[in-house]
Amino acid sequence: MIYTTPIYNASQLTDAIQQLGFLPLLDCGIKNFSANALVDEECRYVALPDGGWDWPMWKWKGAIINDGGCVYGKFFAAKAGFISADWWPHFCSYRRSKSAPIEPGSIEEGILTTLKRNGSMITRDLRAACGFIGPKMRSLFDRYITHLEMDCRIVTENFIYPTDKHGKEYGWGRALLTTPEALYGAHFCTSPLSPDEAFRKMLSHLCLAMPDIPTQQIEKLIR
Repeated sequence: MIYTTPIYNASQLTDAIQQLGFLPLLDCGIKNFSANALVDEECRYVALPDGGWDWPMWKWKGAIINDGGCVYGKFFAAKAGFISADWWPHFCSYRRSKSAPIEPGSIEEGILTTLKRNGSMITRDLRAACGFIGPKMRSLFDRYITHLEMDCRIVTENFIYPTDKHGKEYGWGRALLTTPEALYGAHFCTSPLSPDEAFRKMLSHLCLAMPDIPTQQIEKLIR
């Protein structure tokens, strides 16, 4: 792998994302190719004696997104990860070219329309606004959101954390969702290359970054 420098903070992880271009947050089936694998062991998840937890790398996500150098969402086999700003137009153009059009009157259109009308919403509020209320509705709605993220229609703008009575943030954080057009502009979602050219460019880059990984595994990651 082309990135071997130990990572101890959000700034260093941002640099790794810029260099690699694509980086899943957690394991994606390619050994050592994830943010969690690249960070120092001290920055990974640890269970605390009082029943709580600490996970520095998890808490860096919002700062990395806000830095503006990358996009975050469920892009890799329905798992979350980062894509650098340089590579996002190619990835977005390719993925959208392979996805089905958004049909008028569909649930997907309703979700996107609601999100665009509000600019950005945490998942819970978006789910309620779209009428997914009641038993089992959460998991059903999450499948639609994941599908739209895989198609590069929705991204995560930030993470919103609840606070305790002392003003201290806690919990896993709530994803603040938006569209990439709202966050970065429509021009940011279009590649000057054709979809096939964009795919070959991404594949070539990642094969150089991971020369020991079979091409088929890398193809599966970005298709």
